[in-house]
Amino acid sequence: ALDAAMLDALLEQFSAEPVSTDRLIVLRAEGPTYCAGIDMRERLKTGATSSQSPVEPVFHAMEENPLPIVTVVEGPAIAGGCELALHCEFVIASEEARFGMSLAQVGLAPSWFLAKKLMEVAGPVGTREILLLGDPMSAQWMYDRGLIARVAPQSQVETEMQKIVDRLSANAPLSLKAMKSLIIR
Repeated sequence: ALDAAMLDALLEQFSAEPVSTDRLIVLRAEGPTYCAGIDMRERLKTGATSSQSPVEPVFHAMEENPLPIVTVVEGPAIAGGCELALHCEFVIASEEARFGMSLAQVGLAPSWFLAKKLMEVAGPVGTREILLLGDPMSAQWMYDRGLIARVAPQSQVETEMQKIVDRLSANAPLSLKAMKSLIIR
């Protein structure tokens, strides 16, 4: 889960000015779960009352970071984890990966900023299915609807990721930065 320390580290990383030789960022998880969302135990323990989701500054920084972000999802990406993946330019997922926004099942709702991102990538029908049902969607479901770039067997995820990394690395860096900015706008 995304605890305060992890959110601070992600915000620092994505807000930092890239080194001139950097072409892209690769984001991936350690272990079998991509991300279970915000650490709700920590938020309850600290009595967090802010109406703004603590992940929003990280996602803003990801959008404003000039480098394309590639992420590898090999396990569950739930709630904030699903949004984390969808804020990347390229999502490569294993066939075992699951994406979901289980907020409706636990009595929560996303902020406008988070719902807007879903609308951008999933459209109104996909957003309704993801948010209102709250069920995890397979990587194939996400791929079939154009929400993620690649889905591959577990044994091929690294190969698929490397193809995208190599392709991005071969492109002109200023063009990549300008295009990312254009797409975000």
